[in-house]
Amino acid sequence: MQPFLWTVTDHHSGNVRQAQALATALTAHAPHQTLHPVAPWRWFAPYALPGAARAFGPRFTNALSSPPTLAIGCGRQAALATRLLRRRGTRVVQILDPRIGPQHWDLVIVPEHDGLQGGNVIRMIGSLNPVDAIWLENARRQFSRLAVLPSPRTAWLIGGPTRHAPWTAADFEQQLASLADLLRQQGGSIMATVSRRTPLPIRARLRQWQTQQPGMFWQNAEEDGVNPYPGLLGWADRLLCTPDSVNMLSETCATDRPVFVSCTERVHGRLRKFLDTLSARERIRPFDDTLAAFSVTPLRETARIAAIVRERLAL
Repeated sequence: MQPFLWTVTDHHSGNVRQAQALATALTAHAPHQTLHPVAPWRWFAPYALPGAARAFGPRFTNALSSPPTLAIGCGRQAALATRLLRRRGTRVVQILDPRIGPQHWDLVIVPEHDGLQGGNVIRMIGSLNPVDAIWLENARRQFSRLAVLPSPRTAWLIGGPTRHAPWTAADFEQQLASLADLLRQQGGSIMATVSRRTPLPIRARLRQWQTQQPGMFWQNAEEDGVNPYPGLLGWADRLLCTPDSVNMLSETCATDRPVFVSCTERVHGRLRKFLDTLSARERIRPFDDTLAAFSVTPLRETARIAAIVRERLAL
């Protein structure tokens, strides 16, 4: 029997998360194909050079003989895989700008700050993610231990400096001082977590600082156990983010809590356009010394995009 839907990505977690979020919004179950690209094709993806059917090893080559009805890919390597599937009759949806003409796919879903346009292009704010009311309720249930932390609970999500968001260690020190003052004035607690991109000196400084403050800090599974990131989103009264990750900002903005962003003045390029869009929608505010609550409307792009995909492909 022909499978209905596959998700297709490389191993990068951000790509997997977007593809599976859309798939889950469309159907209850979608097997995932993890790609293992090989040279020379991986260097040129999504261009389909001669012999491209061998681009992802024998397992994927064999899978091409029983393609699904629909495939959702995310990322550059997946863009080649979905092109190969389309040649075998699969309808294909590509997430993120493939950097070549969108006519090679049935639908292409891109952040609006990328600027890509076309008849089969669907533009979204930020990135796709699974965060909705049910997801947040499950997160609170799974990480119920966080409920004992004193309110207001501030979830602090820390990425790392990038070319378009070059925040510094000095910026970070200013945030530590501001948050320490805030805790003295308002009480509450800090629930902090870092990402793979967070510099080691920042991690060490945060570990030192957090021992003097109420709350918790997660750095890695070896030292701190299971990553409580979903619980932080579920139990936060407010969220504070560094400005460097579209995925992280999209997920925090999908909650029903105020989101504050640090170092917004340092951001430029396409990321600047994204932050400006969120600000115009009154979904985020710059980090300040009060973190005063404000009314928000959750940014739930996945459900909206899924509805458009259903309509366009007559699913």
